[in-house]
Amino acid sequence: MKEQIAALLQKVRPMLQADGGDVEFVDFDESTGTVKVKLQGACGSCPMATMTLKHGIEKYLKEACPAVKAVERV
Repeated sequence: MKEQIAALLQKVRPMLQADGGDVEFVDFDESTGTVKVKLQGACGSCPMATMTLKHGIEKYLKEACPAVKAVERV
């Protein structure tokens, strides 16, 4: 499952990198369905980071992988 999530995040990364940011996969907790990621670069300090995380990354991962229930920033 972790490999699948990491591969899905690779598809999101170019959009973030285009704005000077990036995302790093940290972990997936199968018991809660929570993906943990680290936002980097411009995304790490951007005031819109929460929107990017919840309405972009989380939405995409939940649609692509039903085991994902939430995405948290660490």
